[in-house]
Amino acid sequence: MDFRFRKGVAVVTGASGGIGTAVARLLAARGSRVLLAYRGNADAATALAATLPDATAHRVELGDPASCAALIDAAPVVHTLVHAAGPHVPMLHLSRVTPERFAAQLTDDVAGFFNILAATLPRLRESRGSVVAVTTAATRRFPVRDGLSAGPKAAVEALVRGIAAEEGRYGVRANCVGPGMLTDGMAARLMADGDLDDRALEVTRANIPLRTFGTAIDVAEAVCFLASDRARFITGQKLDVDGGYAA
Repeated sequence: MDFRFRKGVAVVTGASGGIGTAVARLLAARGSRVLLAYRGNADAATALAATLPDATAHRVELGDPASCAALIDAAPVVHTLVHAAGPHVPMLHLSRVTPERFAAQLTDDVAGFFNILAATLPRLRESRGSVVAVTTAATRRFPVRDGLSAGPKAAVEALVRGIAAEEGRYGVRANCVGPGMLTDGMAARLMADGDLDDRALEVTRANIPLRTFGTAIDVAEAVCFLASDRARFITGQKLDVDGGYAA
């Protein structure tokens, strides 16, 4: 029950997605109240909130700083920000990514993270809280056709390191978790869309030392550890949950 005595809430962006849902459930199981932030899937977020004690669901447009500020206004005390939001990213060779598509991805991933971070940071200073951003293992070992995801998420990781360096004097910690290949979340969408066929999955599995794929629960365990006081002396780090892919 790592969070039983923490005042306030954990804000989870992307809470209606596979990883966000797993994180929210585990935070609640370990004693935290949770504010579920979603963009489009109100039904999933509302249904999730109904299963968690004292949880609330709120729509947020991460590209809009005012929307991010309004979200945080709904929670006067915030002890943790978990950023697990992100649009579906198709797998494309960089040569096929247009500048317009890349600019849109930067807005969604990087500006979206910065907007919610900027809104939350004053509350995290007050609570001596922490930030955990869910990024990707691909920033350490590049998978072909994943540049549209890996490039912007590398910028998010740089921002997290910056927050760790600048905000530690206020007691604020900031870390990242990098998912590898999972059986749920975005990887499941890539399989469903045909971006990853059986042959690609075989090659991917062969590149993982543990020879298996992970789950959203594996990622949630890492997120909750980094958000807890058990990680009180850990900041500015990235923990890849990838079966050894990036080793």
